[in-house]
Amino acid sequence: MFTNIRKFSAVVVTSGAALALLSACGGTDSASMGGHDMSTMSSSAPAATAASAQPSATFNDADVMFAQMMIPHHQQAVEMAELADTRASDKEIKDLAAKIKAAQDPEIQTMQGWLTAWGKPMPSGGTDHGMGHDMLGMMSEEDMKKLADAKGAAFDKQFAQLMIAHHNGAIEMARTEQSQGSNPEAKDLAKTIEAAQQAEVEQMRKILKRL
Repeated sequence: MFTNIRKFSAVVVTSGAALALLSACGGTDSASMGGHDMSTMSSSAPAATAASAQPSATFNDADVMFAQMMIPHHQQAVEMAELADTRASDKEIKDLAAKIKAAQDPEIQTMQGWLTAWGKPMPSGGTDHGMGHDMLGMMSEEDMKKLADAKGAAFDKQFAQLMIAHHNGAIEMARTEQSQGSNPEAKDLAKTIEAAQQAEVEQMRKILKRL
């Protein structure tokens, strides 16, 4: 299940290069992705589900890439959160994991709805991270295996450390969408993701101090 994201990451890199070239040639409809500011990503705010599954017709390449990259990013966060149900020993970690899953599942469906409405392809299945995990804040296959093998206090600490990095990735991508996207619903969701996940990062840092 961890293999397909390598192909997707390659598509993202190629797409980013194409966008940069188009911008240099004076393209007007595509948002430049800069130096791939989308360096890391994730979300967990219930309020984000208010974002419409049928967004306005106005969108650009930054909006499309935001959805295509955030979907697998969210899917991995949900996988990580599901592990906590049977492995975590700290109640706050369990509660936070449940909150993350409850928020990100609906957001995945919302973004999939956007891509369908825009006539754009879904990201390939799977949540393997390969060459893109450093850029996106995604966990490597080895990281995920170690997390799955951990239990109790060891799991709690590892979960918080890995999810902080994962959230920081989502926050960076959300900021890029807010500055480069044009679809109002997508930009609203990105704003919600940034605020919610920044708060959760602070919460997890406090948890780590007491573990």
